[in-house]
Amino acid sequence: MATCEVCGNDYAMAFEVHAQGDVHTFDSFECAITRMAPICEHCECRILGHGVEVGGRFYCGAHCARAAEPERARLIQDAAPV
Repeated sequence: MATCEVCGNDYAMAFEVHAQGDVHTFDSFECAITRMAPICEHCECRILGHGVEVGGRFYCGAHCARAAEPERARLIQDAAPV
């Protein structure tokens, strides 16, 4: 059995996520999301989809990016999904 690094649960069906040279062990997608998903810098929700990156800052979508950085609105229209 493996121990989830978020909740500490010992679970026979735990899984590993390999990312950026590190290995993480979780017992559920909920725990994996809690540890690994970026947080929108405007509304503070977990970014589960593509999201938007503007100037090194992460947002859940263009709406939050424009609300947080109105002076960069033109860049946000052209921003690629994360």
